[in-house]
Amino acid sequence: MPEIMEKQPLKASEIKENYSLVDLLTHLGYEPVKRIHNEQLYLSMLRDSDTTPSFSVNDKQGTWFDFGEGKGGNIIDFGLQYWKGLPFPQVLEKIVLTCGGLVPVLGPQIYKRQPSAEKEPNYEILDIKNLGSNAAILNYLESRGVGQVAEGRLKEIYYYVEDEDKKRNNFFAAGWQNEHGAWEIRNLNFKGCLGHKAISFIPNSEKKLAVFEGFFNYLSWLTENPFASDSVLVLNSLSLLQAGIFKAQDFRDIALYLDNDQSGRQATLDFTSALPWAKDRAGIYRGYNDYNDLIVAGRTNYELNR
Repeated sequence: MPEIMEKQPLKASEIKENYSLVDLLTHLGYEPVKRIHNEQLYLSMLRDSDTTPSFSVNDKQGTWFDFGEGKGGNIIDFGLQYWKGLPFPQVLEKIVLTCGGLVPVLGPQIYKRQPSAEKEPNYEILDIKNLGSNAAILNYLESRGVGQVAEGRLKEIYYYVEDEDKKRNNFFAAGWQNEHGAWEIRNLNFKGCLGHKAISFIPNSEKKLAVFEGFFNYLSWLTENPFASDSVLVLNSLSLLQAGIFKAQDFRDIALYLDNDQSGRQATLDFTSALPWAKDRAGIYRGYNDYNDLIVAGRTNYELNR
């Protein structure tokens, strides 16, 4: 068995930079069930009840997230969860010994990643209002064909963004909240998120679920299905596909309204692979990229033929 270097106390920073979480999991006997983009997906080894892969590892970034627990972090955070009750120094030792190597002090590193610098938020939300006071936002929603169903579901978000010179530039947009309480925002020139990206969930039926990539696709579907009783899941980003799958697994009737582009088709395949009873409904807007494109095209044709 390899030995820890004497007189060289283990440093958390060196372990985070030099050791791979995927390698650690392999040595512990865990293999990924599947891979989606840069993420490797496992049945959670932190819980006994996991039947759908809900433990995600991005080894390039050195991060993990357990969607069932709502927790994540780096390789050391994982060790603290996996070997609960062990003192911090012993957890570091466990990681190194399990991976079968020493923390290098000199020479080439075993596994080096470039740490990503965290940016301070350079924005602030100034006001949140009900729809109706900003004509530009209302006109934008009408142009997307969802003006009639947006009331009560979207808000007017007023915020500023600081540039490099600390100058504040004021903006406004239509917005909706995700599960982290952050605001997904859209206007004519910009789409983004004020806060941490997450899925949005609107509870209704306990059995039926409609799944969309974006909120405007949900609103587009709602224009044609105003009395639908489905619960609604909006991914807000395909990078949150696994979170969506985990959220959807308890529903018996799942309808997928993802995009018709290559990424959307692959996401549909990944979703139905994980939950085979989910049904692909993208044929409704065949010939268009997404549900909103269909609604906008119908609105345009109506105005041309008036």
